[in-house]
Amino acid sequence: MSEHTLTDARQADGRPATPSTPGQPPDEVKLVELRKLRLERVVLVGVAVDGSVERAERSVEELHRLAETAGAEVLDTMVQRRARPDAGTFIGKGKAKELAAAVKALGADTVIMDDELSPGQLRHLEELVDAKVIDRTVLILDIFAQHATSREGKAQVELAQLNYMLPRLRGWGESLTRVGSGMGSGGPIGTRGPGETKMEVDRRRIRRRITKLRRDLVDMTRTRDVKRRGRERAGVPAVALVGYTNAGKSTLLNRLSGAGVLVEDKLFSTLDPTTRRLDLPGGRSATFTDTVGFIAKLPHDLVEAFKSTLEEVARADLVVHLVDAAQPDPGGQMAAVRSVLGEVGASDVPELLVLNKADLLDEVTRARLARLLPGVPMLSAVTGEGVDDLLAAIATRLPHPEVELTALVPYDRGDLVDRVHREGEILEIDHVAEGTRLRLRAPAALGHALAPYDLGAQDAGDGAVAEASDAPAAPGG
Repeated sequence: MSEHTLTDARQADGRPATPSTPGQPPDEVKLVELRKLRLERVVLVGVAVDGSVERAERSVEELHRLAETAGAEVLDTMVQRRARPDAGTFIGKGKAKELAAAVKALGADTVIMDDELSPGQLRHLEELVDAKVIDRTVLILDIFAQHATSREGKAQVELAQLNYMLPRLRGWGESLTRVGSGMGSGGPIGTRGPGETKMEVDRRRIRRRITKLRRDLVDMTRTRDVKRRGRERAGVPAVALVGYTNAGKSTLLNRLSGAGVLVEDKLFSTLDPTTRRLDLPGGRSATFTDTVGFIAKLPHDLVEAFKSTLEEVARADLVVHLVDAAQPDPGGQMAAVRSVLGEVGASDVPELLVLNKADLLDEVTRARLARLLPGVPMLSAVTGEGVDDLLAAIATRLPHPEVELTALVPYDRGDLVDRVHREGEILEIDHVAEGTRLRLRAPAALGHALAPYDLGAQDAGDGAVAEASDAPAAPGG
């Protein structure tokens, strides 16, 4: 099984990772001080701190899928009920000893905790268990690192990894306390003094890399903003597809547009957003964007790193919230998604809730969901069931363009009529001898293009001329 790079300050043998490769300057190292772990044989541990063992078990089941996505073989799972996490080891010394015995008996080499642990808790637990210990955050970051393909996606994941790792640089042995310059009387002239520890050097390099990544992401955001403003000037409404990971967003976008987005029955199989322009019932066009999937206990560093991408959701005209209806706890997934939407400022965007994967439901489950979520449409992105109704609902929910006018467009301006179909909302259309007569709602840019053919403006102009000719002449001198 292949190795996967996970964020930490040690190699598998406990020594600090080599910060650079031959021919690569230290400052150009992207993921410094990472260790490679063979996630082949792992034990999963969850803690029910709120008393709900059932909820903790569901969370550990999800952790099981995450571990498999990362390439692990799960040997065993443990769920503990506690009033509060132990400050030293999160699970307490007694449970840690039980875990150590299980790890030894099973021949496991890694323990994965279902919650984010502090640096001290990780260190103490590793000492008691005598095995590598990572938490849910590291596992999710590793999966994101595997699946990011675009330059922006890779930079966002790396930023999240470094932000997570910075406070967790821990010194094992003498290497991370080794001084970087001469100390005492042993060094050459000009290098004697307190010097700088390797940990301090590592922190400085990581902070420098974080600064560069943030600067690069700002530049990438500007490029995306230019494209978005172009769509806004054209009056094309934006629809954002959001939902829990593996809810079927990419499958739906492929069904609607043939976008060819990667679809796998895995968590976080797609990270980079894909945008496609589609025609809606009634003739209007809209852009549909497939966003990164959400998950419970999504690392805060990851949300922060992906905020520039997720802010596209906050600027959308409509959020289509896709829910996996085949999961046992759709309400919990909906709450997790809405929590992240609130973090990125998208909680006020109009939401259209949709239940997906209807092809996996029996009649009893369909009836139960209909009672639980009355009026929520149900569809199958795989078979196409309910997709036409979804498009009709989206067309109804999108905001109407701000300008209403009646225009008579000559037949030699077919390009303008085509633009009206794509960007405007046609209320009436009639073909007369002079051209195409349209009553429509249009965005400001389209309204400006139609101004020479606006019958209302022409009538107002003719009226003004008539009033001026009927007015009495002013007394002359």
